[in-house]
Amino acid sequence: MGYLIRPVKADEWKRLRELRLAALADPVARIAFNESFEKVAAYPDEVWQRRAGRSDEDRDPLTFIGESPDGGWGGMVVVLVEKEGADERGGEEPWAHIVGVYVRPEHRGTGLARELFAAAVEWAWSRSEPAVERVRLWVHEENERALALYRSLGFVETGRTMADPKDGTAIEHEMALERA
Repeated sequence: MGYLIRPVKADEWKRLRELRLAALADPVARIAFNESFEKVAAYPDEVWQRRAGRSDEDRDPLTFIGESPDGGWGGMVVVLVEKEGADERGGEEPWAHIVGVYVRPEHRGTGLARELFAAAVEWAWSRSEPAVERVRLWVHEENERALALYRSLGFVETGRTMADPKDGTAIEHEMALERA
């Protein structure tokens, strides 16, 4: 299936909200996302308008969607640039952070996730101010499908872990992709 991968437009905020809520209602949401359906469903319209507007203006956090030929949205990925000072390797370079990865069940296995990641990574590498040399993400220890996808895209585990914000007994692993 041929998807059009593009940033969300400002006037599509209602569709963005619907897709995010679908993601949070998915059975894998408990290990894939740090926000709850209830919390996000309560966000006012202004939150969604702002998110869609930033993507439309090519500002982060930027949301890419995969639009199928029939106009439906099959999935999304969000990318932002973090500039929190020195990184754990002692450098000062900012990095891109991929979050909010979701592909609707009926679109899984079609290559859409790869296309969404390609767009997010390309966007990150295209930043000149600040220049990004590394893209990272966090994956729950039980999310084997996501872990396999990220590895196949060239992401490697950095050795950094953190407790799952929703369940302190579970672990999330950082994975990163360095610019070639």
